[in-house]
Amino acid sequence: MGSVRQTPRRHSHFRLGAARFAERVCSALGGRAFYRSRYLAAGRLVVRTETARVPRLPAALEGFCIVQISDLHGGSFLGPGDLAHLVDTVDALAPDVIALTGDFVTHDAREVERVAGDLARLRAPLGVYAVFGNHDYRGREEALIAAALPGVCFLRNASARVQRDGASVAFVGVEDLEEGRVVDLDLARAGLAPGDVEIVLCHNPLGARAIARAGCAAILSGHTHAGQIDLPFLRRLGPKHPGLRLLLGDTLLVTSRGVGAVGVPLRIGAPAEIVVVRLARRVD
Repeated sequence: MGSVRQTPRRHSHFRLGAARFAERVCSALGGRAFYRSRYLAAGRLVVRTETARVPRLPAALEGFCIVQISDLHGGSFLGPGDLAHLVDTVDALAPDVIALTGDFVTHDAREVERVAGDLARLRAPLGVYAVFGNHDYRGREEALIAAALPGVCFLRNASARVQRDGASVAFVGVEDLEEGRVVDLDLARAGLAPGDVEIVLCHNPLGARAIARAGCAAILSGHTHAGQIDLPFLRRLGPKHPGLRLLLGDTLLVTSRGVGAVGVPLRIGAPAEIVVVRLARRVD
């Protein structure tokens, strides 16, 4: 297995300053209200459904439902109440588990308070599990984010096993591949048992080829915003996007377009979304 580590991206002071200036201008012009009505309202927020087909899936896990939410980016363009429709939508989907795949904030850990109230309403019978994204390590205060979300179980190079009618699904979470101080996939997988159906939560999808293996049904990632503004040249400003879904042997990589926005409250060709992942037996 290759290394899952990724080289951290670092931007010039000019680019960072230009992005902050654009953010402040858009915010002053009502960017948050625009973003909520244009991308997060009923009829605007996209629900994407993916199926992870698993060899020899136990009958008890047929149809097992995971709702993935990624890249919220609480801050200038996302605040209290803006996720109300998203939470109601997730509730109507009746997931077994909710998976949050990082970037709760944009610039500062305290921005989590802007989304904490809405996220506190998320419910799933087998739990809400999460990993941190690269933005969540700003100031190395990611523990403040976890403390603000007491109903969420953060998997920091760790796993959690859940059961439905005697069959087990193991959720494996790793620290961000760029910004985590320690990224230890072996430690994260240490609690797995033979026969577990493995689901990996990993914010950055670029380590997926090193993570995929037999028995790992899916890797749930985000980070890329699918370009956010998916136009020539502009799409290259963001992280490399491997595609919305990619099959790596038996493992399905799902890369969420995410919910929030960075820089400007605008998405083109990359709508805000939540992802529904259902397990199904693969028939060879």
